[in-house]
Amino acid sequence: MAVQSSDAPPIHDVSTAAPAGAHVDAYTAGTDAEHASGGGLPQFEFQWWAGQIFWLLIIFAVLYLLLSRVFLPRLRRVKDERAATIATAVDTARQVQAEAAGQAEIAKAEVEQARAASRATAAAAKARVTEAANARAAEEEAVVNARIAEAETAIGKTRDAAMTNVSTIASDTARAIVEKLTGKAATAAEADAAVKGAA
Repeated sequence: MAVQSSDAPPIHDVSTAAPAGAHVDAYTAGTDAEHASGGGLPQFEFQWWAGQIFWLLIIFAVLYLLLSRVFLPRLRRVKDERAATIATAVDTARQVQAEAAGQAEIAKAEVEQARAASRATAAAAKARVTEAANARAAEEEAVVNARIAEAETAIGKTRDAAMTNVSTIASDTARAIVEKLTGKAATAAEADAAVKGAA
C-alpha cells in the first residue's frame, strides 16, 4: 500500500463526491482488471512458477525421504511382524492339529483295546457262569438220580413185601374158601401150591 505524500492532492470520498453510477463503473473496471491479470491468484501467473516448482521439488523430496526412511520401513516392519505372527500361528495350529490327530488315534486304539478286553471278560464270565451252572445241574441231577434210585429201591422192597403179603393173603383166602366149600381145612402147602398154580 503506497503512503500518501504531503504534497499530493487530497483524496475525496468517492461515495460522497462521485455519483453512484460512477462508483459502480469504477468497481466493474477494477474487477475486470483483476480477471485479466489472473483472477487475483498469483500461482497462476508465470512469474511465480519458478518458485512454485522449486518449492514443489523440495516438498516432494522431503515427502519422499520421510516415506522411504520413516513411514515405509515402519509399515514394512509391521507387515513382516504380522506375517511372522500369522506364520507362527499357522505352524502352531498345524502342530496342535497333528498332536490332536495322534491323540485321537491313541484314544481310538485304547478304546478298541478296552472293547476287546471287555468282550474277553464278558466271554470268560459267561463261560464261568455256564460251567458253574452245568456243574450245579450235574450235581442236582446226580442228587435227583440218587433219590430216584432210592425211591425205586424202596418201591421194589414195598412191592416185594406187598407181593409176599398178597401170597399169604391169597393162601389164607384159598384155605378159607376150601374149608367153607368142602367143610374140611386144607393144608398151608396145598393152599400155597394152588395160589402159585393160579398165578
